[in-house]
Amino acid sequence: MQIILLEKVVNLGDLGAVVKVKDGYARNFLIPQRKARRATAAAVAEFESRRADLEKAAAAKLAAAQGQGEKLSGMTVQISQKSGVDGRLFGSVTNFDIAEALSKQGFPVEKAQVRMPQGPLKIVGDHPVAVALHTDVVVDITVSVLGEHA
Repeated sequence: MQIILLEKVVNLGDLGAVVKVKDGYARNFLIPQRKARRATAAAVAEFESRRADLEKAAAAKLAAAQGQGEKLSGMTVQISQKSGVDGRLFGSVTNFDIAEALSKQGFPVEKAQVRMPQGPLKIVGDHPVAVALHTDVVVDITVSVLGEHA
């Protein structure tokens, strides 16, 4: 299916790009999330007339994400979990726990924005974690997992 991207999408293209994607990806994700529209002649013409407004909105989102990224960069978040004597956690620290801890500190972040390529944290200690505030703004924070002996 041919679609017009209404914002930058990772591994797909920038704002205004006309790309071909699988039908299900367009129908189930891109179009409902308002990240894209079908690339019909009428939609292309309407997009060209609204292009300046969309670019201005995208620039404002990027500027806001960069501002938040500067405040968040290098930050350390402490999370307490029950652990055994050897330092392994009984549960794990997931992206949800990290997003919740950041939100309590005044940085509203969704759990999908917390990138944990090695999976949930299962040991006590400091762990580097990436937070993607925007497709172009990814900051590194340190998550310090503290053990509570049960």
